[in-house]
Amino acid sequence: MASHIRTALNALILGSLLLFGAGSTAIAAPEPSPVATTWEFTFDRGPLRLAWVETEQGNKPYFFLTYNITNFSGDDLLFAPDVSLMTDNITVIKSGRNVPTAVTNAILEELDNPLIESQIDIVSTVLQGPEHARDGVLIWPAEQLDVDEVSIFFAGLSGEFESYVVGRETDNPRRYTLRKTLMLRFATPGNFGEQGARPFELAEKRWVMR
Repeated sequence: MASHIRTALNALILGSLLLFGAGSTAIAAPEPSPVATTWEFTFDRGPLRLAWVETEQGNKPYFFLTYNITNFSGDDLLFAPDVSLMTDNITVIKSGRNVPTAVTNAILEELDNPLIESQIDIVSTVLQGPEHARDGVLIWPAEQLDVDEVSIFFAGLSGEFESYVVGRETDNPRRYTLRKTLMLRFATPGNFGEQGARPFELAEKRWVMR
C-alpha cells in the first residue's frame, strides 16, 4: 500500500480498519462494547439515494440519507452529528460540505416531509421519549459516479469513547480519542449515474471505534 494511502487510512478511518504502528506491525483497533455502556440514541435509517439538482454549475448529483433518532437515555441530550461518507477510493466527504443551501432546500422539497430537519437545524437538545423523536437528512456531493461502494460513518449517536495510543515503542507516540460510530456500507456497483430514485443496497451495518 502506498504511503499516502496508508496515511489517509490512519487519519480518516482510524478505528474502522487496521492501524499501523512502528515498523510493519499491524495493531487491531479497539472494538465498541457489545452492550451500550453510556447514553445512546435509538437510530432508524432511511434509504440512501441519489438526487440530481440544478445548480449554478449545472445539473449535479448528490447523495442523501434520511434518518430518525429517539432519546430513551433518561436525560435530555445534545445531538450534534458528525457524519462522513467514504468511497472505495479513500475519498472522504463530511456531510453538508460543498452543499449549497439551495441544494438542501431542493432535496427537502422533494422529500415533502415538514418534520425532516436540515443538517444545521437538527443540531440541538433532544428531549426524552418517542414524542420528541427527530427526523433529519444528510447530503453529500456525489463527486464520482463509478465507485463500487460507499460507507457512511455516523458519530454522535453514542457517548462511548476510548483513548488509543499508536507507536508506543517509538519516539513519537500519538494518542487518539476514538468514538463509537455507526458504519453503514452500501453497494454501488458500476456507474450509477442512471440510478434514479432507487435506493442503494445496504451491504453492512455495524458499530466501530473511529
